Amino acid sequence: MNNLRIGIIGYSAQRFNKRKARKYIKRVFDFIDKQYIHTWKTVVLGLTDLGIPALAYREAVKKGWQTEGIACDKAFDYLCFPVNRTIIIGVDWGDESKVFLESLNILIRIGGGKQSIREIKMAKDIQHIKIFEYDL
Repeated sequence: MNNLRIGIIGYSAQRFNKRKARKYIKRVFDFIDKQYIHTWKTVVLGLTDLGIPALAYREAVKKGWQTEGIACDKAFDYLCFPVNRTIIIGVDWGDESKVFLESLNILIRIGGGKQSIREIKMAKDIQHIKIFEYDL
């Protein structure tokens, strides 16, 4: 495997326990690092610099991993994280979900609302995605 693509979904604008979320992100990223020692890693999120995405992008940068944003046009209505690569698909939230999910090897859900729940259900139908889920 050349490039391990790690997707993360979870709360963006909602309130959540940031300390607990950071702990989950660090724990699962450390686990992935140990399982895939000599593999290039890219963290893929929805581009915004809010909530879980903001925490996960920062942890990925600390680890020296690449960052990517796959989002719809609405992401630009918010502060965006300066990712290594941006892919814009559609105009409404969720337009990007299929492309986002099909590009992943691993999907991590940390909390999340309606879109996160919908995407985790979609991911479970894609055979090659390993899934980690954490509730906040």
